[in-house]
Amino acid sequence: MTRRELDAAGITDPALRAAYTQCRRLNARHGRTYFLATRLLPLERRSAVHALYGFARWADDIVDDHDHHRAPEERDRLLRRLESDLADGLRAGAGDEPVVRAVADTADRYDIEHALFADFLSSMRADLTVTHYPTYADLQGYVHGSAAVIGLQMLPVLGTVTAREEAAPHAAALGVAFQLTNFLRDVGEDLDRGRVYLPGDLLAAHGVDRPLLEWSRRTGRRDPRIRAALVAAEAMTRVVYRTAEPGIAMLDPRVRPCIRAASTLYGGILDTIAEQDYTVLHRRAVVSRRRRAATAAAGALRLAGARILTRGPHRAAPAGGPAVKWKGPVR
Repeated sequence: MTRRELDAAGITDPALRAAYTQCRRLNARHGRTYFLATRLLPLERRSAVHALYGFARWADDIVDDHDHHRAPEERDRLLRRLESDLADGLRAGAGDEPVVRAVADTADRYDIEHALFADFLSSMRADLTVTHYPTYADLQGYVHGSAAVIGLQMLPVLGTVTAREEAAPHAAALGVAFQLTNFLRDVGEDLDRGRVYLPGDLLAAHGVDRPLLEWSRRTGRRDPRIRAALVAAEAMTRVVYRTAEPGIAMLDPRVRPCIRAASTLYGGILDTIAEQDYTVLHRRAVVSRRRRAATAAAGALRLAGARILTRGPHRAAPAGGPAVKWKGPVR
């Protein structure tokens, strides 16, 4: 499948093909939910999505250092090197790291704003020093760079049937919704890393603070105040999903099944959290294979319908579609 994706995208240089392939592996290994949805995209657009995700995953892995092998100073040095490599890559279309070569090529092909990558890396840098966010407004500054910009980077790749500016707020909101879902799912693991992403004012409204969360994580015991705060965080996240929802209809019909599937699968994490009675401090909420398979099957059916509707010589080009400097065939 990798070869077909690269061929469809017109990526012929062997080194660049290898770089995109590495990004695809990162997506498959770290983003099971998102990787499954990505397989519903048209072949020629998948490699670009893998590049964007692979770069984000690479930077995130530097910051989080899941194996605890790197001191904070080493992570800072690696992140600075990645920033420098990316700046060179975006300027010259190259890069030392394969993920940088792939994402720089994607940015060039789809004319993605370079400032979006700078905003992303700014939020990654915050993770090296910031351990909590006192208010939701403070958190919004972080998730703009860590999540909203991902949706905005994706938009030129996906294409729209409206002016891109109209779809942009919804694309950004969907990225934020996914991030807030991750925060809720991973609250225990993040606490182990010394971070609390749930906004302090939301926790305080229910009588929760970091020591109470740490006590619950350490002892495995529950507290009704924590449950109430997590219910409120879920409700807050679902509001963001509703803000994002109208944007799906603004996308190219051929990509809508993918994005709807991704939204459904991530929303399914919230459903699982609720079904498990908000025990995220003690267990990780995972969407069942059966539910993922059902969502993928439904997406495949919608994709087949979209292909039928958009097939034929009289199809109009999407209004406000992607500003693409395309370098390969579209199939």
